[in-house]
Amino acid sequence: MSWFANEDFWKDLYDWLFSEARFRSAKEEVERILALTNVRSGNVLDLCCGPGRHSYEFARLGFNVVGVDASKFLLNKANELCLNLSNVELVHADMRDFVRPNHFDLVINVFTSFGYFEDQDDNMKVLRNIKKSLKSSGKLLMEMVSKEVLLRNYRDSVVSEQGSKMLVEKHSFEPGMARMRNQWIVLEAGEYKVYSLQHYVYSGQELKMMLQMCGFTNVELYGSLDGTAYDLNAKRLVVVAS
Repeated sequence: MSWFANEDFWKDLYDWLFSEARFRSAKEEVERILALTNVRSGNVLDLCCGPGRHSYEFARLGFNVVGVDASKFLLNKANELCLNLSNVELVHADMRDFVRPNHFDLVINVFTSFGYFEDQDDNMKVLRNIKKSLKSSGKLLMEMVSKEVLLRNYRDSVVSEQGSKMLVEKHSFEPGMARMRNQWIVLEAGEYKVYSLQHYVYSGQELKMMLQMCGFTNVELYGSLDGTAYDLNAKRLVVVAS
């Protein structure tokens, strides 16, 4: 079973991945996404929506939102958050399979939720699905850690604590440095669980070329959701494509 299909991973790591601070930041992040893409209304696809923090904020602004995720656990969290919003549709689906042709004005894929699949053709299929699902005037925004940013700040191990829990993250690269290997160890009450996860890490130009190969003709790179330059001071890789 692939690591991202293991519901125990999302349950045990939920507090680290989706802290209260991350939920609080979603409103401002959505405002920045809209400013960067210049989308003002219509249909939004939140691809790999997780617990729905961005879907919720888009819906509050009047957008019709479809949130897609492969984790039933995370979709249940999203459903709890968006329960009173009639303009949110939550879909349990693999992002390699979800297509809604010519439907969306905006597609977002954020929080390094791309490059999960070992077969690079599967990752390309996700981009082709997105292109098919966008209206001719639609925009795609992707936000992730890039190879350049990761290497500039690289540490092979990180330790963090939350209450009685401790998380140890151990990082390395596969030969060729296309994919990153991660081992996350959760310790609590004298017991521990180990999760191994691997994903592609792309440079800005690698991702731009992939998008162009999938039919996107206008691809812009930024170093943050503020629209700063993608240069040596970049904090993240943000791509806006159409």
